[in-house]
Amino acid sequence: MNSNKNISRRQFHQLTAGSAASLALSARSVAAESDKRKFKLKYIVGSCLYGHQKLNDIVPELSKLDATAIDIWPKVHGNQREQIDELGEEKFAELLEKHKVKLGCITQYPLGPFGLQSEMRLAQRFGCQMMVTGGKGPKNLKGKALKAAVGKFVEQMKPHLAVAEETGVTIAIENHANNIIDSPDSLRYLNELRPSKNLGIAFAPYHLPQDEKLMANLIEELGDSIDMFFAWQHGHGCMTKLPKEEELLQMPGRGELDFTPLFAALKNIQYSGWTEIFMHPVPRGIPILDTTAQVTAEINRARKYINTCLAKV
Repeated sequence: MNSNKNISRRQFHQLTAGSAASLALSARSVAAESDKRKFKLKYIVGSCLYGHQKLNDIVPELSKLDATAIDIWPKVHGNQREQIDELGEEKFAELLEKHKVKLGCITQYPLGPFGLQSEMRLAQRFGCQMMVTGGKGPKNLKGKALKAAVGKFVEQMKPHLAVAEETGVTIAIENHANNIIDSPDSLRYLNELRPSKNLGIAFAPYHLPQDEKLMANLIEELGDSIDMFFAWQHGHGCMTKLPKEEELLQMPGRGELDFTPLFAALKNIQYSGWTEIFMHPVPRGIPILDTTAQVTAEINRARKYINTCLAKV
């Protein structure tokens, strides 16, 4: 006896519709997985890595570094912010256009978080959407006292965030030593209490305990509040003069820090902010290596190491 039964036209359409829906869902899942696999860092170059070298010499190097943007630093670390004033905005804009580079960030520690208003208007004129600086307030606090102090800092930032929103600029606060925003908890509180997406975080591994798991978990906690990631480790520090090979231990792939878990965490949050390969020389204001070509080669060496980390995640 034949157990097959004829199906009605209605049943046929229901079955084919269900199959089509399943195929569409499967296609979306594959596309989502493909997007995750395509995770790519957006590189920006800190001008201060080249010391007080001229912008005319630094900007052409970016095409060799898979970078589309420059982070301009003022004295004492660099002097490229002062060079913009000397060149004039028009000539600086022409230089950027010639080399297909954009102004991606202005780092301004001298002005601090409450002195950026006119600088944000400069950034707006260049279509620059980020400034990095430090926090301001008492240090060495913990627990409720720390949360209250971070809350006060956030409140003080509100008039400046109004200008940030007007100009389309994000003020990214770096976790920095001798600063209210220096510890994992201070970063958590800043993330929790920030009243605007225009107040973000510049995540600096150098200034955190050199514990890959701690930092990776923290990155996932902070999520989209991270707008700048400094690919920078502590190594042997940057406060006293050391032999160059020890000083360079701050760079990715040279010191002991394994960046792979950090990049895995950045991939998990689908990080889309800037990544800046970074270190500080001693004394400040000199290039990290003697020549422009050597600096570029060292950044590329670090980038090659970062690619090996990304291949694992």
